[in-house]
Amino acid sequence: MDRFVRRLQRIGSSTLVSLPKAWVDSNGLEKNDEVELEAEGGWVTVAARPRGRPHREVVIPYPLPPEENIAADLTGAYLLGYDSIRIRGSPAIPSAEREKVRSLMRRLVGMEIVEEDSAEISAQFLLDASAISPQKTLRRMGHIVLGMYSDASAWLLGPGAAAPARRRRPDLLAVAGRDEEVNRQYFLLVRLTRSATIDRRLAGAFGLEGIDVLDYRVAANLLEGAGDAVVELAGSAGAPRAHRKKVHAAASRLGSVGAKAVEAFVSRDRKLAIEAIAQHRAFEEALRSAKASLGGGPDVPIGYLDTVYLLERTGRAWADIADLVQPVYSR
Repeated sequence: MDRFVRRLQRIGSSTLVSLPKAWVDSNGLEKNDEVELEAEGGWVTVAARPRGRPHREVVIPYPLPPEENIAADLTGAYLLGYDSIRIRGSPAIPSAEREKVRSLMRRLVGMEIVEEDSAEISAQFLLDASAISPQKTLRRMGHIVLGMYSDASAWLLGPGAAAPARRRRPDLLAVAGRDEEVNRQYFLLVRLTRSATIDRRLAGAFGLEGIDVLDYRVAANLLEGAGDAVVELAGSAGAPRAHRKKVHAAASRLGSVGAKAVEAFVSRDRKLAIEAIAQHRAFEEALRSAKASLGGGPDVPIGYLDTVYLLERTGRAWADIADLVQPVYSR
């Protein structure tokens, strides 16, 4: 980053400062063009006013090198914020690979195939990034994971767990299916945060500063991990019926921790975050008491240990999201 020193000049009642010629030329600015100023503390940032965001396109040649795969390349291009992705075959793209691309596109929110033939597939991101936001996306992720947890914990720890497996199985599979939507929203949020890192104007439209963008990426990763833990919880054998009551009280506290943690993070509500952290501590204490009542040794059922571990993993993810809410210090 280049640094320049300029003297302030006074003309009438105005204070002026000249801009570096090299910067003006590199941004294609001319007389009467407008620039944007952003002031904070002792800093003033000058940005060239955009005439329109440039369209970003990437071309992926096919066949790929042996060490590459089409899913990784497509996902990477999506997460890097490319508006258009073209897969260009030489001479053609096999039908099995084209079907793989179509399947993958369904997992990438906003990315749609607009042209396709035997030698080329063209996809385009059709959503306006400024019309969606990390806040809305994270909230949606949070609501889905909470719903998954509510269903999984009710079936495994409540009266429904005593029902025959054939009556529970479709519901548990539905929990895993909802995690696919969590993953879709996670990819979208990673795309948004990467784009906001590159484009400060987009970050401003989201109402986020540099550290906020990083925190959203961390929170999204934690929430995606919580979803994965809930899927494992739903697919596990669960605690044996005789031990279910020992963890039910602790597990019933956990949903409130998740709801408060996500809302506290998005709304930047430190008081709500402290409530979530305190409830998580109460959950941990209740779980410790449940574990202590069983003692140790080989007689502790594996299903019980799995349930406890997955509850701890889910709760830790939600508590870590609450920890990201910054304290407000008095000056």
